[in-house]
Amino acid sequence: MKRFVFGFLFLFLICQNANAVVLSKINVSGNQRMDAESIRILSEVKVGDNIGSEKANDIAKKLQASGYFSSVNVQLQGNVLVIKVTESPVVNMVTVEGNDKIDTEDLKKEIKTKERVSYDISVIGGDVQRMLTLYMRKGFFGTKINPKKIDLDNNRVNVVFEISEGHPTYISDIDFENNKKFSDRTLRGEILSREHAWWRFMTQFDVYDEDRIQYDQQMLHQFYMRNGFLDFRVTDTKGEFTPDREYYSVKFTVDEGNQYKIGDVKIENPFPDVPESELYDVLKISKKDIYNIDNVEASINALRSAVAEHGYAFINVEPIPNKHDDTRIVDINFKIQKTNRIYINSINLLGNVRTFDNVIEHHLPMHEGDPFSLQTIETGRQNLMHTRYFKDVQMVPTRLADANMMNLDIKVEEQPTGELSGGFGWSSINGFMVDAGITESNFMGRGQIVQLRGSIAQYQRQALFSFTEPFLFNRELSGGFDISYTQYKYSKLGGYGYDRDSFSISGRLGWRLTDHWTQTVRLSATFDQNYDLQLGGWQKANLYALGTNLRYYNLDTNFQQNTHTGVVGNFGVSYTGFGGTNTFMRYSADITGMVKFLDDRWQLRSSWNLGYLQSLQSDNYIPRVYRYFLGGESLRGFEVAGVGSRNWYFQTYSLGGLWKANGSTQLNFPVFIPDEYQVKGFIFADYGILGKPPKREYEYQNRANIIDEDWRTSVGFGIYWNTPMGPMNFSWGWPMKLNKYDQEERFLLSFETQF
Repeated sequence: MKRFVFGFLFLFLICQNANAVVLSKINVSGNQRMDAESIRILSEVKVGDNIGSEKANDIAKKLQASGYFSSVNVQLQGNVLVIKVTESPVVNMVTVEGNDKIDTEDLKKEIKTKERVSYDISVIGGDVQRMLTLYMRKGFFGTKINPKKIDLDNNRVNVVFEISEGHPTYISDIDFENNKKFSDRTLRGEILSREHAWWRFMTQFDVYDEDRIQYDQQMLHQFYMRNGFLDFRVTDTKGEFTPDREYYSVKFTVDEGNQYKIGDVKIENPFPDVPESELYDVLKISKKDIYNIDNVEASINALRSAVAEHGYAFINVEPIPNKHDDTRIVDINFKIQKTNRIYINSINLLGNVRTFDNVIEHHLPMHEGDPFSLQTIETGRQNLMHTRYFKDVQMVPTRLADANMMNLDIKVEEQPTGELSGGFGWSSINGFMVDAGITESNFMGRGQIVQLRGSIAQYQRQALFSFTEPFLFNRELSGGFDISYTQYKYSKLGGYGYDRDSFSISGRLGWRLTDHWTQTVRLSATFDQNYDLQLGGWQKANLYALGTNLRYYNLDTNFQQNTHTGVVGNFGVSYTGFGGTNTFMRYSADITGMVKFLDDRWQLRSSWNLGYLQSLQSDNYIPRVYRYFLGGESLRGFEVAGVGSRNWYFQTYSLGGLWKANGSTQLNFPVFIPDEYQVKGFIFADYGILGKPPKREYEYQNRANIIDEDWRTSVGFGIYWNTPMGPMNFSWGWPMKLNKYDQEERFLLSFETQF
C-alpha cells in the first residue's frame, strides 16, 4: 500500500513538472499608455521563473485587479509568456447633473472616481451607493442615479452621474409606546423631527432622516433626565414605510423608569482655605428637588468657578450619584479633585494661508507659558469661529514626554470672508426700501472690516463707506472711520415736515472696559442742507461734534427660542460746536431689561429711552431737524412724529421737543404654530412724553402755537415672525391717552430681508 502511494505522488510530480516551463521571454502587447516593463513588474514574473498554466491564470487575475486594464489575456506559448492587454479608458472629466437638494461639492466628496485615473466600473458602483446614502439621510429614498460613460478620442471618457432626486419621504406620524408620565404630544415637542403638514414647507424637519432620528433619541433622554427619570431608555426605534410607500411612520418605544428626587448633597473639598459654605451657596440643586441633569452640570461649573477664585485653577469635579430605588431618592456627592498643573509650551498655527498669525493670536485667550486649560482652549476655538474667517478650527494638544508641558496645534480651514448682499423691506419711517452692499470682514488677511453700502427708500436714500481696524496699534483698541451721504425726504412723511441732505465723515475709537462694558469716542463733521416746511427755503448747517458712548451688554440667550435674559444699556454724551453753525449738548440713555421663563419660550421685556438737548447759544435755538420726535415704532398707535407740540397753521407736523422720555413693556409668548417657525405673539404697553420746543417756536405769525408736554400711552398686540428671508413684525396699537391734534396709526408693519 505504501509503495502504491509513493508511486502515485511520484507520477503526479512528474506530470506537474512536465506542464511547467522555464520562461525565456515575456511578450507584452496591446498597451498604449503604460510601457511593457511596468506591466511585467505588475505581473510579478520574470525571465527564468518556472511557471505553469495555473500560474499564468494567477498573473491574469492580478493584472485585471490592478484596475488599469479592461481585459487581460495571458498564455504560455512554449517557454514564452504572452500577455495581451486592453487598457481601461482614462477619466477626462467627472460631472454631476440633476442635483438640487444636495450641493454638488458635497456629492463630489463621496465620489472616488477622479480625473486622470483609469475608468473602473466597480468604483463607479461604489460612488453611486455612497451618493444614494447621502440622499437617504436627507429623506430622498426615491432618488435614482444613472452613471453614464461618454467615449472620447485617445481612449478617454467623461463620467456623468445623472440624478433624479424625486420627492422627499415625509414623516406621516410620530408615535410613542410605553410612555405614561408624558403624553405623545409633549414628547413630540421635545424632539427635532416633525409630522408632515403643508405649512412646514420652509423646514426639512418633517422629512425622514435616520441621523436626525438618532439625535431625537438623545433629546428624549435629555428631557427625561431633566425631569428626574435617571433610568430612562429608548428601547426601540422603528421607521417604516406606510403601505403606499410615500410616507414614513416613526415609533419610539421607551422605558421611563422611576422619577427621582434629590436627597443629601455633599461636597468633598480638598482645599482647607476654601470655605465650604461658599461652595454650598453656589450649588444649583437642593434637597427634595426633582433631579435635573442640567442643574447638576450647572453646579459642576459653579463649583469650578468658586474654587478657581481662590487660586486653584486645576481641578476636576465628579458628581457621584447614589440611588435609593425604594425611596426614589438620589444622593449626590460632588468630589473635587486636584490635578497636576500643566503649561502650554508652544502654540503652532497651521492652515492660515491668507490670515496673518497676529490676527489669530489676538482672538486667543491663552499664550505660550500659560497654564493649560481645556475650557480656555475651547473659548479660543469659539472666538476664532465667531470671526467667520474660518470654516473649521481644530485645537490639537500634544503632551510632551516626561514634562508637564503641552504643545497646542491650531489647525484652521479658511473660507471666503467677502459678502455681497442685497435686500428689500418696508417700514413706517422709510416706506419701501431696497439696499445692496459689499463687506469684507478680513481685508488683506489683516482682520480689518471694509464696507460699502447703499440704499434707496421711499423717504430716504443713503450711501456709506466704513473701515474698521479691530486691533489698532496691535492692542485691544478698535479704530475706524465712516463716510456717508444721506438724503431725507420727510416733508411728506407723517409729522416731520422737513427735507435734509447730509454728508458726514467721522472717526472713532473703541475699547473694552470690562467683560460687559465698552466705550467708544467719536469725532465727526456733518455738512447739511435743510429744508423746513414751516420756515421755507434751504438752509446750510455745519456741525462738528465730539462724543462718547458707554455700552453695557449682559445677555443670556436661548438662540433656538430667540429669547433673552439680561440687560443692555447705552449712555452717551456729545458736544456739537467747534465753530459750527449750531452749538449744543446732547445727552442720551437707553436701557432694556429682559427675562425669559416657562422653558425659555416666554419673555418679558421692558425698555426706557431718554434724550435731552441743551443749547449753548444765546438764543437757545436748535433747528427742528435735530430735535426729538415720538410716534411710529417708538410709540405704537401713533403716526411717525404724530404727538407733541404743533404749529397752529401746520397742524399735521410736529414741532419736536428738546427732550423726550419713552418706554415700552412687552410680553412675548408662543402661539399654536410650532417653535421651529419662530413665530411669537406679543402684547405691549407703550408710553412716552415729548418735551417742549425752543421758545422761538411758541408762536407763529403772531399767533400762539399748540405747546404741550403731556404723557401719551397706548396698548396693543402683534405677531413677530422670524422668516427665513428676514423678520416680519405686525402690530396693532390703540392710544389710551392722547390729545385731539395727535395723529393716530393703528397698524404698523415692518419687514426686512437680506440675500
